[in-house]
Amino acid sequence: MERIAALARLELTSEEIPRFADQLTAILAYADQVQQVDTSGIEPDTSTAVTSAWRDDALAPSLSRDVVLDQAPAADRQAGLFKVPRVLGS
Repeated sequence: MERIAALARLELTSEEIPRFADQLTAILAYADQVQQVDTSGIEPDTSTAVTSAWRDDALAPSLSRDVVLDQAPAADRQAGLFKVPRVLGS
């Protein structure tokens, strides 16, 4: 539970760890129970299937790189890049 909490960047108290561990165990047991249901004789339900979710791409004008970089905070115009705060490995 502590490893999962660390991966999710959660700080759990010593009282929360066993409670969440029990809840996670129950969720995983239920998911396993659902996976065991025999659905081999059941036809797929196509009534909710999306038939045309994709559209054709359409060309449209966009802002120039210089205009965007001029409006961006902490942009490096020479490199043509945005500077953003570090997210990984911090």
